[in-house]
Amino acid sequence: MNEKTGTEPAIDFSEEIFSEGTGQTDEGKSDSRPPAGAGDEGKPAKKRSRKGKEALFFLRDMAICLAIVFLVLQIIGPTIVYEHSMDETLHPKDYVFLNKQAYSFGGTPDRGDIVVFESSLVDENGIHKKLIKRIVGLPGDTLEIHDGYVWVDGKKLDEPFTRDGETIGDMDEISIPENDYFVMGDNRLVSLDSRSPEVGLVREDDIIGKVIFRLFPLSRIGLVS
Repeated sequence: MNEKTGTEPAIDFSEEIFSEGTGQTDEGKSDSRPPAGAGDEGKPAKKRSRKGKEALFFLRDMAICLAIVFLVLQIIGPTIVYEHSMDETLHPKDYVFLNKQAYSFGGTPDRGDIVVFESSLVDENGIHKKLIKRIVGLPGDTLEIHDGYVWVDGKKLDEPFTRDGETIGDMDEISIPENDYFVMGDNRLVSLDSRSPEVGLVREDDIIGKVIFRLFPLSRIGLVS
């Protein structure tokens, strides 16, 4: 006689086996991601280092710019014309540049150059005035003025740049010594220059530079000759 036997329900051990095989439970599963904030300790130091480098680059660039400006100012000098003695070539309020090294390294002033020099004239503060004139006579020249013209070594100079086309005031022949220059303004009627004992001949050492360029007014911008 067949008797029904009682059977116990089957138990599923799969979850336990899985847990035992891996050694991990839902609560104990490890997280491979680093905790929040890990590795941030070095970021402020990197930022400070980057800012420091930027500051050094800025200081370096500023030093280079200042050095360039310094070097340029050793060569080029700006000045403003105040009087009418150089009309029609230069006018009051003309802003011009000088080449301060034009006569360095073997260069010498030439006839026709427009130069700025320190004169023996003084202002109300006792400071020597700087004048702007054109070189007419060179060292070794014999120069005289008569009949409305300048004569060098017995030959009449061609001076198309003079305002009125003539040079007033006769002057006996002189010999120009070494390192001295005879200068006059292009506006011979009003210019105070080497014709006057107040100015006289100009020593080469007193020449500051040669006028090379006019920047202002813009309508007359360009090289000066």
